[in-house]
Amino acid sequence: MKKADLSNRLLTRRQTMKSMGAAGLGLGLSGLAAPAVKAQSSRPIRFLNSETGRDSLAFFDRISQEYEALTGTEVIIDSAPLGESFTKITNGIRSGTPYDVATVGFIGQVLLLAEEGQIVPMNELTDAHEWGNNILFPIDNQVYWYPFDYNLSVIYYRKDIYEELGLSVPDTWDGFIANCEAAVEGRRRGCLFPIGSNGATNWMSFAFMWAEGVKLFDDDWNVILDSDEMRPKAAAYLDMMARLYPTMPPGALQASYSEVLSNVVAGTLAHGPYAGRVIEAAERDNPEVAANLEIMPYMDSSGQQKAVSHGYDGWIVLNTDNQGPAMEFMRWLTTEKMVDFLHTAPVHFQPARLDIYDNDRWRSNAMVEKYSSIIEMNRQFITDDSVILTSIDTQGPSPDVRPAKVFESFILPEMLQNRILREMDPVEAVTQAASSIRELIV
Repeated sequence: MKKADLSNRLLTRRQTMKSMGAAGLGLGLSGLAAPAVKAQSSRPIRFLNSETGRDSLAFFDRISQEYEALTGTEVIIDSAPLGESFTKITNGIRSGTPYDVATVGFIGQVLLLAEEGQIVPMNELTDAHEWGNNILFPIDNQVYWYPFDYNLSVIYYRKDIYEELGLSVPDTWDGFIANCEAAVEGRRRGCLFPIGSNGATNWMSFAFMWAEGVKLFDDDWNVILDSDEMRPKAAAYLDMMARLYPTMPPGALQASYSEVLSNVVAGTLAHGPYAGRVIEAAERDNPEVAANLEIMPYMDSSGQQKAVSHGYDGWIVLNTDNQGPAMEFMRWLTTEKMVDFLHTAPVHFQPARLDIYDNDRWRSNAMVEKYSSIIEMNRQFITDDSVILTSIDTQGPSPDVRPAKVFESFILPEMLQNRILREMDPVEAVTQAASSIRELIV
């Protein structure tokens, strides 16, 4: 791919943002800066935090003061929603006032920054630990970020409704559809999987297709969605979603993250996709629903395969004249303070580091103890090689901007809309999507 082709708009799971490709950053750096020097910083460490929950904000305010008292180095925390972080990172680089540490939530961003030499490898921190599956995303054996959690999209279901209706956890699409149909009663709907052209659909609605064994690319980056092997599987997925659609509430075309979250928490759905945040929201706003939520993976048509939709967050260290002190701060954060940070969103921050699960202090948190069954099942999803752990932006043989471009183009949500709303033949919808992907990544 040509350098100029990297100057495309990238999209996180939460919001569209503008990215700067290699030509767009254009700072003319000749390479990575020298290795970190373990010395007190001559200037403050600038940290862009994108975890804006109340407890997370309080945590960073507290540890910045603690670190300065401990080392004499000031840490300035600038907090902004994740959807704004990449724009702030690139604007800082272009203006000559870059952050030293920042939060990212999309591997395409890490790739762009690494290829331009704007971030430094973090192997000295990541090599010390064992990690869950498909999370480090190494580039030429170098790890350019420190992932702190998984944000897996799994299927939440109401166990009280299952008990009331005598339902069992399904292994097949037919079983899942039957459960959704049986749960429809009055204002309560069977499920909600977004179908609109937005990031929520990209994240929440395609793991059924991954479970069926569909892949977008082969190992040489050829588009294979419409191959003889993949086309019938993808078409079957579209037909399955068309069968689910009548069990959803009105407005699935407009539904995004907040609509799914609010419907699950309000108790108006028997099934809904999300990450651990739904538990924390339900615990706060509707404890009765929270007490009756359990999770299941997405399943295939035959009951042979399970999948979850990938999601993740992590920290990067930028290639600045302050990278040595920044790396030392990150060493302290990821060792001395990691458990405290994870406890600021104890169910949502599903640990990426496997040693955390055996840490007694992490396990002693009240929310971790209360929802241990959900956390443990998510742990199985990230360690069991038989579970497919992927997403649109992590498709393909290696980290690359091509699946990132597919993610932000909404080609796959449009494929869903063609089948469900326009009643297009499913094979035709798949063929059209594959053609669009080829045109996109040329």
